[in-house]
Amino acid sequence: MIPVRCFEGQKVAVFGLARSGLTAAKALEAGGAEVVVWDDKPAAREAAAKEGLTLEDLNTADWSEIAALMLSPGVPLTHPEPHWTVKKAKAEGVEILGDIELFARMVNAAPDHKRPKVVAITGTNGKSTTTALIGHILAAAGRDVRIGGNIGVGVLGLEDMHGGAVYVLEISSYQLDLTSSLKPDVAVLLNITPDHLDRHGGMEGYVAAKRRVLLNQGKGDTAVIGVDDPYCQRICTEITAANRRTIWPISAGRSMGRGVYAIAGVLYDATGDRVLEVADLHRARALTGRHNWQNASAAYAAARGLGLSVEDAATGLVTFPGLAHRMENIGQIGQVRFVNDSKATNADAARQAMSSYPRFYWIAGGRPKAGGIKDLDDLFPRVAKAYLIGEAAEDFASTLNGKAPYEISGDLMTATAAAFADARAAGGEAIVLLSPACASFDQFPDFEVRGDAFRDAVTALMRKPAKGAIA
Repeated sequence: MIPVRCFEGQKVAVFGLARSGLTAAKALEAGGAEVVVWDDKPAAREAAAKEGLTLEDLNTADWSEIAALMLSPGVPLTHPEPHWTVKKAKAEGVEILGDIELFARMVNAAPDHKRPKVVAITGTNGKSTTTALIGHILAAAGRDVRIGGNIGVGVLGLEDMHGGAVYVLEISSYQLDLTSSLKPDVAVLLNITPDHLDRHGGMEGYVAAKRRVLLNQGKGDTAVIGVDDPYCQRICTEITAANRRTIWPISAGRSMGRGVYAIAGVLYDATGDRVLEVADLHRARALTGRHNWQNASAAYAAARGLGLSVEDAATGLVTFPGLAHRMENIGQIGQVRFVNDSKATNADAARQAMSSYPRFYWIAGGRPKAGGIKDLDDLFPRVAKAYLIGEAAEDFASTLNGKAPYEISGDLMTATAAAFADARAAGGEAIVLLSPACASFDQFPDFEVRGDAFRDAVTALMRKPAKGAIA
């Protein structure tokens, strides 16, 4: 744990008692703050009490006594409407911040010999894979790496800092909205496509939130920025003109005069006097597809920005084992292979997996995002058949009508069984792909539980008599 000492002797309220809220409360207590916690959900309050935290109803609290509100990132800050705790805090002039900001203040306050390196990764898609990949590359090169933030362990739950440590942090747009003083040694902005627009008041607010990862960088810092979408391309052009830091543009589809890019699966480094062929990404089994080539380009650039050699960075790429729920091969029955891409919570993320297979049986649906799957229509010819689940089923059926065969399955277990039956009956090699293009919240608490349910459904099929079943 990283004790947060910047509020020592002061009262801090923590609202939202999921992973980041609970971890922040304990870190603040360890740093000497008087911490009170609250959540709208009784079950969350009960769990916090069992952890030994002090409950106080913030509806009736005296906010004049509170120095700061530590807000969990899932709680609305501005849109679609500020949460009631936000309104109370602002009315009393109480500072509102998140766990990443608490971490940033501890890093900024550390003496030089104890100050760690920080790599911050954000973007609409690919954050988790890139974060894990950077961590893997650094660990393989012998660095003391701590991976967390919006992936795995909450940032304040990581081991305490020292001068030789490297914190590799996935940071969401929600977390960035609550962060003002983070100054990463390497900031990675992968891509920006429309997402979470209801929480940011539209595209302008969403882009502004993502751009905050670059907010405090200066001389000596490194910015790694994807240039394959117009939003990031514009940001890269603007900060290049400012000329305050080292900038590594990255691309997954085109060569550049300067930067890191992948063409047809081969990674090139054009940041020096000559273009280096770094790695054949086809050798990296966990980095299939063009979207993963962008992740690989970003991870390589970030590692080089921290001083790793070309050889060490390249070695880490091809030995990366991959992440659960991101184009994860979870099993095979006969010639039918099952791919778990539950992390694809929007259409753009689903495009990445769908583009990687020439033909597949597609399980899609859940709680839809704005625009649904209309933007995927160029990939519908690849869909052997779609199996639609959750709240989006009827809308997705309307979009697919006349463009790809489909059936409304309702739930994931039914969809998995139907997709397997059809794929096996067709004969030959086949892919059953869970890539929902939707949030999970209609039927599952998060994408991880959804992915685990898919794994369970596949396991159940494997247990049935079937020739050539292999796990």
